[in-house]
Amino acid sequence: MTETKQLDPAMAAYWQKLDTRFPQAEAVFADCMAEALASLTTEGVDAYLEAASAIGKLGRGVEPLLAFMEEWPSTAVAVGEPALPAVMDTIRVMQKSPNGRAIDPFIRALAPVARCLQSAEQLQEYLEITLDLMTRTTGSIHGHHTTFPSPGLPDFLAQAPNLLRQLTLGGLKNWVDYGIRNYHTHPERQKDFFSLQSADSRAVLQRERHGTLLVDVERKLDVYLRALWQDSEHLVPYSTAFDEIRKPIPYYDKLGIRLPDVLDDSDGVRGIDRYRAILAHIVGHRRWSEAQIADNWSPFQRMAVEFFEDCRVDTLLIREYPGLRRLFLSLHPKPEEAACDPQTTSCLRHRLAMLSRALLDPDHGYLDADLNDFVARFHTLMAQEITTTHDIALLALSYVARTRRQSDQLAKVHFDNTVIEYRDDNRQLWKFIEPGDEEEAFDEQRKIEPQEIQGLPPRHYAEWDYHSQSYRPDWVSVYEALHPSGNAADIDRLLQKHAALAKQLKKMLDALKPQDKVRIRYQEEGSELDLDVAIRSLIDYKSGATPDPRINMSHRTNGRSIAVMLLLDLSESLNEKVAGSEQTILELSQEAVSLLAWAIDKLGDPFAIAGFHSNTRHEVRYQHIKGYSEHWNDEVKARLAKMEAGYSTRMGAAMRHAAHYLSAQKADKKLMLILTDGKPSDVDTHDERLLIEDARQAVKELDQQGIFPYCISLDASLKAGDDDYVRDIFGQQYTIIDHIERLPERLPQLFISLTR
Repeated sequence: MTETKQLDPAMAAYWQKLDTRFPQAEAVFADCMAEALASLTTEGVDAYLEAASAIGKLGRGVEPLLAFMEEWPSTAVAVGEPALPAVMDTIRVMQKSPNGRAIDPFIRALAPVARCLQSAEQLQEYLEITLDLMTRTTGSIHGHHTTFPSPGLPDFLAQAPNLLRQLTLGGLKNWVDYGIRNYHTHPERQKDFFSLQSADSRAVLQRERHGTLLVDVERKLDVYLRALWQDSEHLVPYSTAFDEIRKPIPYYDKLGIRLPDVLDDSDGVRGIDRYRAILAHIVGHRRWSEAQIADNWSPFQRMAVEFFEDCRVDTLLIREYPGLRRLFLSLHPKPEEAACDPQTTSCLRHRLAMLSRALLDPDHGYLDADLNDFVARFHTLMAQEITTTHDIALLALSYVARTRRQSDQLAKVHFDNTVIEYRDDNRQLWKFIEPGDEEEAFDEQRKIEPQEIQGLPPRHYAEWDYHSQSYRPDWVSVYEALHPSGNAADIDRLLQKHAALAKQLKKMLDALKPQDKVRIRYQEEGSELDLDVAIRSLIDYKSGATPDPRINMSHRTNGRSIAVMLLLDLSESLNEKVAGSEQTILELSQEAVSLLAWAIDKLGDPFAIAGFHSNTRHEVRYQHIKGYSEHWNDEVKARLAKMEAGYSTRMGAAMRHAAHYLSAQKADKKLMLILTDGKPSDVDTHDERLLIEDARQAVKELDQQGIFPYCISLDASLKAGDDDYVRDIFGQQYTIIDHIERLPERLPQLFISLTR
């Protein structure tokens, strides 16, 4: 295929496997493959290309293919590569139904949904909810055979990431069920419900949002792990809403700590404190528990060892933080001593739950002689300087030998008031010499072969949809790279060309330069004596008046604290010539930016320069010309000399990405100068207001981050009163330069006035 000529041999082989003729896919293929090779196993890469090839042949155009190529690597990182077959099955079901148009929004939502769910099991449940919605709302028109697609499915997929940040999967299922039951015969009202436009949709959402969601407190829990326990681990949620028969139990393995996706307040304990109790207990196991060989031990013996070891771990935790005793006992059941009938029921769990309570609670009040004997033996053992899991296991085996009963074999087991929910399932406590049904590969890790990264993976940004007044999550893909280099001497010649203007600017810059020191007088304590005040105080003292004690002075540096980001629109329209001149707008911009960079460098302000252009939402190119850590030198000048223009102007995404770097600077004032020659636009957007409104929303986001955005518009076609779109985006924070040939003079002066 001719498309592979510009690809290196390795990439060309991957391109052949993709087997597509879409030129849009080739434009971003190398960048997508770089992310895939860095994120996926060898088998995962093959499956990725095979799935992408299948999606490209669905007859749905290039959008679903591009969406999958961009979204799947990060999705696989979040939920694992084995989730791909289930995703592809869902796509095939959509393709065979009237809902083929929903394939693109379904794929586009995959990555943000996966980051909310963090496990393949939860993703599978999300897929089942999606298919259930599609099946139950796809129907016939007035009883005829012609079917219409699900009216609410695309809106549901667009809202899914936002919904999963607020609801558990169980809550999401209830919310979807409500919409289906009430609006399956009303297409327009169904769309309003699943796009969160209707009042009852928002009311049901609020009703289902209960308890403490792990996604809301994950950052707090991570800080808790690091600060109190000097531990750090990936927290992976699992759903508590779908398995009604066997409730999942917290556990940990080499891939992370698995926790319930939501916890309600219980027995006066807040949900977040229940999470903290679970994490503390798991940390104790990670610190002090050692795996035991379990091949020759009975299930009863292993259960007893687990209960005793759990209490050993809790006791050690309480020694470190005594306040944990109250938390643990609040969550620990306290079974009644006579609650289980050994004549008809196996009471093993009941006895062990009582024993566990007695080991932690000095005021347990139980009278059983064997229980009290082993409580005393446990505390004697724990009084030793060092105890091990093996020591506690021997004590547990002794307990089983003494308290074993014939009724323990009965099928009916007493479970009431025996479940200790803050404890994990203890799978890490056992190892097996002989593999069997009991041993599962919980700790099997993905084997990722090292790959040479060809470039930076894309960063995905949301885009504002003013129609729905909501964000489209992960809608735009921004690819960043270092700008190619040219000849640095070209920039030096441009600066020499404007030598006279530089002299004028230098006078203005000298007035703005930080002074080394400013004297602060009348200080009681200072770095040196203020002679005038000291003499006056001495005269007052000699004449019997109270002297002024503020006879010292100190100094402070009168410095500027400004960080600047210069963001350049490098779209195709910059190649147009300025009216009445042989120069293009790009060439004049190059001169102006060179002078501005020289001026900012003279002031000593940290600054960065970047350019951007776009070719649909799948390909926004962000090119670094100068970074904050770089000096204004020949290397930077060489990149500036190579400036080229092409494609379109997706301004909102570029501003959000530039803010990512500017917000990290430590400065009192953060200024983003956007140099552009026209309104935001792109070839895949037919509504001209869409990208204007998105850029306007991006400006609001910058304001919230403490960044001051200012636009310099070079749109020569604008006349007086025809600056509506600039004002819509930037408010009063803009200047229109109608005589573009004066740009090299106006741009540095404008910067000086903004930072005076």
